[in-house]
Amino acid sequence: MTPSTEPDAKPRFAYAIATVLGTGYLKPGPGTWGSLVGILVAVISHPFTWFLLLGKGIEVAAGKTALLLTGFGGSLILLVPSVAVWLILALLGVCTSRAVSQHAGTEDPQYVVIDEVSGVHLALILGLAPVTPMVLLRPEDAAVFALYSGMSILNWKFLLAGFLLFRLFDILKPFPCRRLEKLPGGWGIMADDWMAGVYAAICLRLALHFHWL
Repeated sequence: MTPSTEPDAKPRFAYAIATVLGTGYLKPGPGTWGSLVGILVAVISHPFTWFLLLGKGIEVAAGKTALLLTGFGGSLILLVPSVAVWLILALLGVCTSRAVSQHAGTEDPQYVVIDEVSGVHLALILGLAPVTPMVLLRPEDAAVFALYSGMSILNWKFLLAGFLLFRLFDILKPFPCRRLEKLPGGWGIMADDWMAGVYAAICLRLALHFHWL
């Protein structure tokens, strides 16, 4: 029997996710476009955005202060959705980028930008995450953190700084980014951008601490 010479079927779902619905084909600099989408995803997925849109109506209807900005529960409401969205993006990124790279026969195709989306999102999350669990346990601290986190994610200076810092570290790839690129499959495609996000988050935290943003 003659072996089939037909190419493997294109994994269309994997391409759609890995290229972020075709964003990776935009020119110039697909990584830049992917990072911009990551900023947009971070803002849209943050509950404070929805609080501003819907919270006032809920507060008027319920006749009391919305839970979102008060106490331990309010902090969790702000943190959990953003982290959950990042985890979903990260897992999808590992799986789909591996499938696309295998189909394309290239270790890290330029049009795969789900790694940039996930990386810049991580930078913004870590840039605002509480330093210690006590911030979430003390109601007075939790309320301040909730307001601080929500206002920062809608602060254009914070978003611009996060975008620029992430792109800087994504391009320069300081240690151990290049080593992380050598991880197998989709892990190598995603992990170096996560590390760039960590570096960007450190700089964001310093900038916020010294009131530069």
